[in-house]
This record gives sequence, structure tokens and C-alpha cells, in this order.
Amino acid sequence: MINIYKTFGGYTEIEEAERGCWINVVSPTDTEITRLQDEFNIQPDIIRDILDADERPRYEADDDWWVIIFRIPVESEDLLYITVPLGIIRIGGMTVSICSRINDVLPVDQPTIYKSPVTDLWNFIFRLMLRCCNTYQAYLKNINHQISLIEHELQGAIHNDKLNSLLHIQKCLVYFITSLKSNEIVMARFRTHVKMNLDEKDEDLLEDAFIENKQALDVAQIYADILNGTLDMFSSVISNNLNAMMKQLTSISIILMIPTLVASFYGMNVINYFEDWRWAFPVLTIVSILMAFIGYVVIRKKDLF
Repeated sequence: MINIYKTFGGYTEIEEAERGCWINVVSPTDTEITRLQDEFNIQPDIIRDILDADERPRYEADDDWWVIIFRIPVESEDLLYITVPLGIIRIGGMTVSICSRINDVLPVDQPTIYKSPVTDLWNFIFRLMLRCCNTYQAYLKNINHQISLIEHELQGAIHNDKLNSLLHIQKCLVYFITSLKSNEIVMARFRTHVKMNLDEKDEDLLEDAFIENKQALDVAQIYADILNGTLDMFSSVISNNLNAMMKQLTSISIILMIPTLVASFYGMNVINYFEDWRWAFPVLTIVSILMAFIGYVVIRKKDLF
């Protein structure tokens, strides 16, 4: 999908691109990719890199164009969240944003999501960075809420599906931490190249983006550490429960082995001097039960049952 706006704020949508416009591209088709190459002279390898789900954030510049790629969070069907590249290209006096998936950073159906008007290119990019960081933080709050719900459910009984959910969340946090670290490096490099062109307002906006990115990174790292500790705790609980169950089963086996041993001795087809005694079976039964009870008392005293 390709939408062209006259201003960066997305207040006026136009049919044809013109100098100074903003072109927002989300989930482009093959036809739209061809249009980006032919009409806007965007190099195919740049488009391919941005649409690559594994592309790392970077800043690259040439004489007549530059591109900045950073990773943004999006919702996922398999996992709770993943991160995908979002590229901003400046070429021929136009600004092109490209992303492979629909996202909350640059929503297609609500491009005027920014509360105040976007004044220029740098203001647009820094607001975009800031919104990206805010989106990370909003998703992290939801992740923390999901962790709390799963932990509460696991307090009663440990289920495999809940543990799998925690593992999925752990993957999300790994993606977030890796992407936030890479975004911070790219933002620092980008600030070095454009610092001379910024006014005081844009510098403050960029500094806010740095602070929010750092905060999101710290929060993601804290949640990851807490989740690792939680998974280790549940692993220890499962191991402890298994050990306790094996100890109980072993104790029961020992107790049941005593009457089985007595019955084995006197059940063999040999002379045991009890063949003709009418009370042999009741006496052996009582002796077996008594010995099993003694074994139970000994095991209980040693806290093995």
C-alpha cells in the first residue's frame, strides 16, 4: 500500500508525488515495489534490505540520497511481538518510509496520529523515533501484564502450555533488547551526521528519543532478567516435585517389597514346615503386615515418606 501526503503530518493526501512530500509504503506488492524503483528511483537492494525481516538497523548516505533503517515492534501471530525493519529514505527532495508489515508506529489508516503538526524532515524523523520508543514501552507493559497473569495461573498447577507462553515472551524480550541496542547505535550515528542542521527544538526531540530508547532498553532488560529468574524457579519447582514423587514411590516400593519377600519365601515349592499347619496363612499374613508397618515407621522417622 502506497499513500502520498503533502505534509509530513499526513494532513493532506495527494495522488501524485511532488517535491517535499512524504510517501508512506506498508506491505508493498510486487507492482508497488516496481513503482518505487521506476518512479522514485529507489535502488532495488535498498528496498530488498528494508523488506528483509532479519535486516539490522543502519544509516547509509550517498551524494543524492540517504537511508536510515531501524527496527520497530509489531504484533505477531506465532509470538506475542516481533520486530521488523522500518526504513526512511530521502531521495529527490521526497521522503519515503517503507515497512513490510502494518504497525502502530506508522499506522496506515491513521497517519495523523501525531498530536502536533510536523514542521520539517528532521522533526518528522525524530518524532518517528520517539513514537517507536513509546510503542516499545507500551508493548513492554503488555508483556509484563501477560507475565503476571501466567505466573498467577502457574501458582496452582504447572502446565506445559503456560510454560511455552513464557518461552515465547522470552523470545519477544530478546528481540526487543537486540533491536533497541541496534537502534541506539544508529540514532547516535545519525545524530552525528545531522547535528549541524538541527535547531534547538529538534535537538530536544532527538534527546527525548534517546532517553525513551534507553528507558525501553532498561525495562526490557529488567523484564528479561525477571522472566529468566521465573523460568529458573519453575524449573527448580518441577525438579523438586519430581524428586519428591520419586522418593515417595521408592518408599512405597520398599514397604511393599517386605510382604512380597515373605510371600516369596513361603510360596516356593519346597519343604518349609508350614505345609500342614492350619494357621500358616493367617500368621504369615499378619507377620508380613507387621513387618511392612515397621518399615513404614522407620521410613517416616527418616523423613523419606
